[in-house]
Amino acid sequence: MPELTPVEWEALNLSLRVAFWNVVFSLPLAILVAWVLARFEFPGKMLLNALVLLPLVMPPVVTGYILLLSLGTKGPIGAWLQSTFGIVVAFRWTGAVIAAAVMGFPLLVRAIRLSMEAVDRKLEASAATLGANRVWVFFTVTLPLILPGIIAGTILSFAKGMGEFGATITFVSNIPGETRTLPIAIYTFLQVPGGEESAIRLTIIAVAVSIAALVISELLARRATRRVHGLDA
Repeated sequence: MPELTPVEWEALNLSLRVAFWNVVFSLPLAILVAWVLARFEFPGKMLLNALVLLPLVMPPVVTGYILLLSLGTKGPIGAWLQSTFGIVVAFRWTGAVIAAAVMGFPLLVRAIRLSMEAVDRKLEASAATLGANRVWVFFTVTLPLILPGIIAGTILSFAKGMGEFGATITFVSNIPGETRTLPIAIYTFLQVPGGEESAIRLTIIAVAVSIAALVISELLARRATRRVHGLDA
């Protein structure tokens, strides 16, 4: 396969950067939300769960349009950020990170929550009887046990960030070198004569990255599971 052109490398590097920062910013909040949903009963829990999962069932273009309406320079949040801090995220690569984070957040929360719900509550109760508070029990008992779920969710969220298209192009458009991620670049090449070769190269890369992400996720999750259950030598 011929080497990638500078434009193709640019799209690949941008996608990797967007996917990375998507995970970095989403993971702490996802762990907190998963913990709340898995361990607490409160009014509005079903609504919170529905809001978390909403991007999975809502058309990505709708999600992107909502982000544009709220975080655009004329939106309530976006206008406040611009006037107060001089921060603009619409039509910027940082906006692509936000779009990827929103779309990948449900996958991250769900994987962590399922892992957390599978933890034996007696282990947490035992730590609590020794005087540990909820936060200490979480960091010393729960967190190590849910590590496989965190790893799996992180890789899924990363892969989702790499492949996100609808919400991204609606929120931050298709700007070369700024918001043209891998899937948007593939779409762009398919719209111009002679762009099929570049589209095929990027498609192969996208498939390879996705397969690698799934394989790495499975290997790391298995290793973490073995360590949790004390099976490693």
